[in-house]
Amino acid sequence: MNSTFSIDGLDCADCAAKLEKGIRKLPGVREAQVNFAAAKLKVVYDKTLLEVAQITKTVSGFGYSAAMLQANQDAPGYHTSTFRIEGMDCADCAAKLEKKLAALAGVRSAAVNFGAGKLTVEHALTDSDIIKAVQQAGYQAVREGQTARPGIQAAGAWWRKPRTLATIVSGVFLLAAILLDWAEVGDTIIVPLYLVAMVVGGYHVAKSGLYGLKSFTLDTNFLMIVAAIGAVAIREWSEGATVVFLFSLGNALQAYTMDKTRESIRALMDLAPREALVRRSGQEIRLPVEEIVVGDVMIVKPGERIAMDGNVVNGVSTVNQAPITGESMPVEKEAGDLVYAGTVNEQGALEIAVTKLAADSTLAKIMHMVEEAQAEKAPMQQFVDVFAKYYTPAVILASVGLMLIPAFVFNQPFDVWFYRALVLLVISCPCALVISTPVSIVSAIGNASRRGVLIKGGAHLEQMGRIQAVAFDKTGTLTMGKPMVTDVVPLNGIVKQELLLLAAAIEKWSEHPLAQAIVAKAGNAPLKTVTKFKALIGRGAQADVDGQTVYVGNRRLFEEIGHALAGYEEQLTQLEQQGKTVMLVGTEQQVMGAIAVADTLRENSTEALAALRAAGVQNMAMLTGDNKRVAAAIAEKLNIDTFYSELLPEDKVSALKKIAAKYGRVAMVGDGVNDAPALATANVGIAMGVAGSDTALETADIALMSDDLSKLAYVMKLSRKTVAIIKQNITFSLVIKLLFVVGTFVGFVNLWLAVLADTGASLLVTLNGMRLAREIK
Repeated sequence: MNSTFSIDGLDCADCAAKLEKGIRKLPGVREAQVNFAAAKLKVVYDKTLLEVAQITKTVSGFGYSAAMLQANQDAPGYHTSTFRIEGMDCADCAAKLEKKLAALAGVRSAAVNFGAGKLTVEHALTDSDIIKAVQQAGYQAVREGQTARPGIQAAGAWWRKPRTLATIVSGVFLLAAILLDWAEVGDTIIVPLYLVAMVVGGYHVAKSGLYGLKSFTLDTNFLMIVAAIGAVAIREWSEGATVVFLFSLGNALQAYTMDKTRESIRALMDLAPREALVRRSGQEIRLPVEEIVVGDVMIVKPGERIAMDGNVVNGVSTVNQAPITGESMPVEKEAGDLVYAGTVNEQGALEIAVTKLAADSTLAKIMHMVEEAQAEKAPMQQFVDVFAKYYTPAVILASVGLMLIPAFVFNQPFDVWFYRALVLLVISCPCALVISTPVSIVSAIGNASRRGVLIKGGAHLEQMGRIQAVAFDKTGTLTMGKPMVTDVVPLNGIVKQELLLLAAAIEKWSEHPLAQAIVAKAGNAPLKTVTKFKALIGRGAQADVDGQTVYVGNRRLFEEIGHALAGYEEQLTQLEQQGKTVMLVGTEQQVMGAIAVADTLRENSTEALAALRAAGVQNMAMLTGDNKRVAAAIAEKLNIDTFYSELLPEDKVSALKKIAAKYGRVAMVGDGVNDAPALATANVGIAMGVAGSDTALETADIALMSDDLSKLAYVMKLSRKTVAIIKQNITFSLVIKLLFVVGTFVGFVNLWLAVLADTGASLLVTLNGMRLAREIK
């Protein structure tokens, strides 16, 4: 879809840029442009992943309103298809496949996501035409059905795949030829065996290389075929066959390792069962998840996985939510609680009302976001891609020069320098360099997703390791976001429990959060009957208990009814300096006591911030709308460097800019909804506790599915380890190339050794990158 919206309330160009950035982060958005002068927003997006209501809701989250002016669907006759690609083992090959498909008549656009092994094409052809074109390029394409869940495609054993079988057969013929060569059997038998090894092992390579040549792109496959043909031309049969076999083996191994990396992500979707037991019209029937609709009631027995997102309507149990939130301990669920597809019901039976279709579940959204993240290139990867773009043509020119100049200018033997030119072609293939970054990014993002952390792209992953300052929203981030009674202080002879129950009997009738905290503290204890309840706005409440009027409220209320509070000043001030809100309880005759309520810190806030500081963060700041005294108390408890109090949402943006000006790169941690402008302003916006929250999932660069702040230090360590491994891979690739290029000029390197070095380097950087899929310590 290509939609245009008018934006009301857009009054600054900087705000327009931030809105544009926020819209671009929505899933399915390909392009977003804000015209500040015209106050218009243009969005190009996938309508199967994003609705107009989500766009307008996001705009309103930034403080503006949006009205759609125009919407255009795909061009007449065109439709969009999505395919899974098998056998794609290099990012450069993915880019060339994308270019080849985009050039086909009847194709409007083509996008290949190398990390996810996914192809999206807008075309006027049949799906079989696209599949055939992909096969001509040397890969296998499988249509992803509209109702099928993403990532679930049956795949045969790796050794049954055509490329792998061809490699095995080629190896058998090559081994037979080598053994017979050592036995000094005549060329009439050995040469045909070498040729068969070359033809079988090089079939898929030649097919891909020639297909690329048709669309005027020279890829690694073409360079390898030239090298093999050159070896045959100078009658180096064994080297030609070895070159082809080693290259085919390298491709097969790289495809296998990349498929393993992708499967670790796609396996997320296997967590959700394909069917569920549903009660309809008084009957219990087992249905495929595609046939289950919102409002259906699922019955989930102990030990079963939950198939759909929903709300518990009956039953009590503990649910293992680790696949979604990364929480190590099961969470207790009862009527009214939200549960997610893919989680495990452990103890009791649950009846769950379905709230989302299978394709819209939190698990499906995680899967989609992870795949989209894999497609987004990190700055390092963008550099490598640009480098490779100019590197390959330069290598071809250098090889031609190496072939011709020594022979025709310096009268050197043509066959010697022709051979060395072929070696240079082979060793200079940029496979290892090009794959060094994406395989690391894919592995790291997959690792994070399994820990309940969604990283929206390689750029954010790389950026996180460079963060020097972190700003936290207070309520709901550093604290629980829910007031709790911390102190009950009896005065003038009343018993502590009696004071609490007296206050709870009155506050039971109030909807104020502080009142609810007192009632919650009283628990299930029996409360006295009250009459004549009256809310006193801004001061508290009153009611008659046992024939006398009892008041619960702030200092102002008790001063109004004539109490002198000087005698209690020390106790009250001490509680307030701890960042607590104090409510007094009493009658017109006496003050019976005080109850202190506070928004309590999360259990692991202190440890999480200490871990962040140990990870290298220079400054930690707290942003809050609370008063200065409360903010100061919490900042002191958490050892936070600076705090900004009494802030409105727009004030948080200003505070972030001040922090960035002093420390450079800054991350913002918030709830992802109220803090949208601040999250968009930060170098990295991090939303926490967003499981089941669509808006929060869409807002931030990094999303913590649970309320676990300790994941922040983990993400920083993951980022730094990822950047370190990418640098290792790039350095290793370039050093190997340089050594073998020098060796080629002086004649120390032959063809099969060059191929071994090239494929070996590619495999080593792939395996090194895959280390990021393991636990990060």
